Amino acid sequence: MADNVVVETRNLTKDYRDFWGRRKKRALNALNLQINRGEIFGLLGPNGSGKTTTIKLLLGLLFPTAGEATVFGEAAINVRKNERIGYLPEESYLYRFLNAEETLDFYGRLFDLQPALRRKKAAELIDMVGLSVDKKRILKEYSKGMRQRIGLAQALINDPELVILDEPTSGLDPLGTRWMKDLILELRKRGKTVILCSHRLDDVQDVCDRIAILYDGELQELGEVAVLLQDEARLEMQASGVHITQELRRDLEEVLRRHGGRVEMLGHPTTTLEDLFLRIIKESKAHPGRRYLPGAERPSREPPTGDGAPSTHFQPAPAPVQEGSPAHP
Repeated sequence: MADNVVVETRNLTKDYRDFWGRRKKRALNALNLQINRGEIFGLLGPNGSGKTTTIKLLLGLLFPTAGEATVFGEAAINVRKNERIGYLPEESYLYRFLNAEETLDFYGRLFDLQPALRRKKAAELIDMVGLSVDKKRILKEYSKGMRQRIGLAQALINDPELVILDEPTSGLDPLGTRWMKDLILELRKRGKTVILCSHRLDDVQDVCDRIAILYDGELQELGEVAVLLQDEARLEMQASGVHITQELRRDLEEVLRRHGGRVEMLGHPTTTLEDLFLRIIKESKAHPGRRYLPGAERPSREPPTGDGAPSTHFQPAPAPVQEGSPAHP
């Protein structure tokens, strides 16, 4: 296996059998793939497609029926290699009556970390996942999103080279989702390899370098996200400083017609709901008391106003009337 290949599977196959040894289900059939060092690799597919089976085979929690899987050049069934892996399952079965510090101390002990190092790494990770204020609360009191955060912290307690994340944004609000995606990108900057399983395709599109799509245990697609999403039958053009007019439309149609094409759609680009939501929250924090005015015209966000912030159709909320003050005229 090449030095830059962290995970490799060759004809990896897994059958689930009944009590009598008869095959009930072929969960994975002859999977061949390589995951390179320092990349974010997305593993996609509907329920029952073989994603979880693949992860369990890589972790050595299951034995393959046929084929082989190697991680860091070692057979996946060699569980010693798991010391270099961090794993966040879809459901983090953490001890509910421990607080965040005790949880990370417990997992640090499993990796035989020294007490001083455990305390140092626990403090760093709790701060990184945004639980400093709640670190003394027991996990039973945590929300689903907070449990995801402490689950991620335990996955990083051993400073792993390979991080496997199964539905990492489950239970997170839009702000938490953006935070999680930024953190995944930061892990790649630190040279770590990330395997991401998710049903949220927008998350995968935002962070993954390459993806594999599984269906019914079969590998259906494999490649770079940017290449797979290209529609080579269509041409996209972006322009600024112009407005859509009938004259512009006629000119564009004439140019494309001369080259054998035609205009299918002409309009202004849109942002994503996630970007809109995060921008509104950011602007609201920058302008406390501002509120939405129903029926107000929505002005353009460009150019920015004099203070550098984009103009909006929001107005500051009126100051509350103090008790005993005269009424407004």
